[in-house]
Amino acid sequence: METTTVAALVAARWGDHRPGLWCEDRVLTHHEAAAGAAARAALLADLLPPGAVPHVGVLLDNTEEFPLWLGAAALAGAAVAGINPTRRGPELARDIRHTECPVLVTEKARLPLLAGLDLPGVRFLVTDTPEYGALLAPYAGAVPDPSRAAPADRLLLYFTSGSTGAPKAALCSQGRLAAAGQALVRQFGVRADDVHYVCMPMFHGNAVIADWAPALAAGAGVALRRRFTASGFLPDVRRYRATYFTYVGRAIQYLLATEPRPDDRDHPLRLGFGTEAGALDAAAFERRFGVRLVEGYGSSEGGAAVQWAPGTPPGAVGPAGPGLVVLDPATGRECPPAVFDGTGRLLNGEEAIGELVNRGPNPFEGYWRNPAAEAERRRGGAYWTGDLFYRDTGGYLYFAGRTDDRIRVDGENLAAATIENIVARYPGADAVAVYGVPDPVTGDQVMATIAGTFDPAAFAAFLRAQPDLGTKMAPRFVRVVERMPVTATHKIERARLRREGYACADPVWWRPPGEESYRRLTAEDAEGPLASARGPSVGGVGGGAPTTRGEAAQ
Repeated sequence: METTTVAALVAARWGDHRPGLWCEDRVLTHHEAAAGAAARAALLADLLPPGAVPHVGVLLDNTEEFPLWLGAAALAGAAVAGINPTRRGPELARDIRHTECPVLVTEKARLPLLAGLDLPGVRFLVTDTPEYGALLAPYAGAVPDPSRAAPADRLLLYFTSGSTGAPKAALCSQGRLAAAGQALVRQFGVRADDVHYVCMPMFHGNAVIADWAPALAAGAGVALRRRFTASGFLPDVRRYRATYFTYVGRAIQYLLATEPRPDDRDHPLRLGFGTEAGALDAAAFERRFGVRLVEGYGSSEGGAAVQWAPGTPPGAVGPAGPGLVVLDPATGRECPPAVFDGTGRLLNGEEAIGELVNRGPNPFEGYWRNPAAEAERRRGGAYWTGDLFYRDTGGYLYFAGRTDDRIRVDGENLAAATIENIVARYPGADAVAVYGVPDPVTGDQVMATIAGTFDPAAFAAFLRAQPDLGTKMAPRFVRVVERMPVTATHKIERARLRREGYACADPVWWRPPGEESYRRLTAEDAEGPLASARGPSVGGVGGGAPTTRGEAAQ
């Protein structure tokens, strides 16, 4: 019989004296971690004001305090709001106030972010201070008691990285998180002697749901990295004997960009699970490190998921499960299957690309205090993901980008993700983002940002050699950056790239209409016909110089 609450999973580790939680030079047994969660649960119960919403904000790096407070909230029947440390000023204060956290757990390094913020009634617990230890001391004998928790109890509030408006706090209950952890244990055969390496930020759902939860469910160990670094990845894996990790965004590209070594396969890792690595990088990762990456799709809110299965065609995410359909957002009708030419190029993107919708049962539990956003997701009794897909005649689904990534060129809908995968083959590209910028007349033009090295003649020749790149898909503009702008979860900041367009400080190359070759975009170019698409501000066009990308930003 499966455990139905995270609180029960935490309590099950009581009496387990194997090493279970590593962070830098510190190690806790499973028993000590359960005891630490129990002590913090008792402290939290005394700190919450009468009638307060039982929420605790956590503004921390990936230290042992983060999973201890997750366990504490579960035992206390409370919820953790993961606070994004890359937010600043009023935006940061808004996140804390919006999630109604009377208690905020943080560390000394984060206090400057909080200085001067309007946070009435919020009590700070600073984990790396003597005062914090003194607060916990009276609760040292607490024993984990899961009886206060129910499956429907709210446990997580995690902000989604929307491209417009304020981030939304998605909800996750104890029952949903426990079920997700146990499902991944079954899917990947997680064992009690495994060690899960948590290098993605724990304020985000990926690290908690896909990494911490299955480890907790299986009684496996957890090794924490404060913040992801490519250079520290393999040393950590070897040090902690890690067997499993999760990733999002550009993390795999950062690892592939490190200098190859003869001992790259000398480690115990057997599996990586995540999204957005791409087929080319996943294959390169397995060749170099000997580790299989399992790519999947899951909406941040949990409303839809697609899992790879044997027989999935190259480029597809996986088969459409029960209830998953691709609908035209304008009409609500199902889109026809994709039609491909002999090279695999999508021929009917105008008709085939639509929004992935789950008409069947789904675990989406809503957003905190945001009924308008919730209604946008729940329409007509179905869950609308906000992600673009198309499907083939065999029922396999292909990711085409976010709804904001839709590119319409000369009346034809193009899949940004498809173009991105093609451009990623360019030998000089360490990272690629493709998006639409306004066309001076109507619709969009394709723009690509490339992190790496760029030679305009070689790039043009490369595009001509790609059999699956349609003429409308070739980028009109190419921005060359030293480092791809990414969020704290290593996802590309596409909204920023779209907003800046070609009016940016980085060098931009463009293909004038009717030409195949690229030339540097100048202020004179931008002040001509292009200016009507951007308005009067075109400062910064063509600055800087192309260089290679370094380590991931911290």
